[in-house]
Amino acid sequence: MPGMTQTNHPDRNGISGGNFPRRYMTVTIEAGQVQPAGAVLGKVTASNEYKLSASAAGDGSESPSVVLFDDVDASGGAVEAEVQISGDLRGEKLTIGTGHTIASVREALRPLSLFVD
Repeated sequence: MPGMTQTNHPDRNGISGGNFPRRYMTVTIEAGQVQPAGAVLGKVTASNEYKLSASAAGDGSESPSVVLFDDVDASGGAVEAEVQISGDLRGEKLTIGTGHTIASVREALRPLSLFVD
């Protein structure tokens, strides 16, 4: 897996907020999804691919771990995409999966240095 980067990405989707350092990483998005920037993703343990985190998933992705930086279309197969792994986030700009709330996502992401307002 490619390493982590710290860059000055333009916040063209309005997802980031605050001054906490933003860091990014490239991950594989599981096939069969079309997700917007700001989607809160979890990692599927068996495949190490990421998908929208739903609280009842049971495959590892139920635990939110990263936030998608740009829109992604993986409907035709798994694709690589950049995700934010640290920084401040605007809660109203996030897309969350079934069973999650902004409060549950905030709590899950805080220990990972992703801070949801």
